[in-house]
Amino acid sequence: MPFINENYYFNCPQLFSKFVQSAFKNLSIVHYMNIGDKISALRKEKNFSQTDLGKAAGVSREIIGRYERNEVLPSIEVAAKIADVLEVSLDYLAGNSKKAAVDKKTMKLIHDIEDLEPSIKDKLIFLANAVIRDAKTGKAYAH
Repeated sequence: MPFINENYYFNCPQLFSKFVQSAFKNLSIVHYMNIGDKISALRKEKNFSQTDLGKAAGVSREIIGRYERNEVLPSIEVAAKIADVLEVSLDYLAGNSKKAAVDKKTMKLIHDIEDLEPSIKDKLIFLANAVIRDAKTGKAYAH
């Protein structure tokens, strides 16, 4: 395997991002956002400054700016802190999930259900499945 220096490593996200954006720029069905774009969009959605986010995540304003410009990638630990502050999953921030909606509240609910007695858990899951089924059925007939 050839030696890859650190400049190549840090430039890869930018090069890949530019390639994907240019390759898919005419396809409206493809929406590509890299981690820097997501951090920036979520930060602005929460009305946080780069300084606010940096303080909450334990990094400087300057490094938040570098993440948002895709100059460097955050470590796993920092990305997890940023995801926590922005109230999204690390999977969403890293691009492994299309939904930011699997947020902290949903994850907390799942963890709380896991801690219930099996009989109560089964009833709750039955009820949730019935509500989801009815919502999907209603949505299908609405069109």
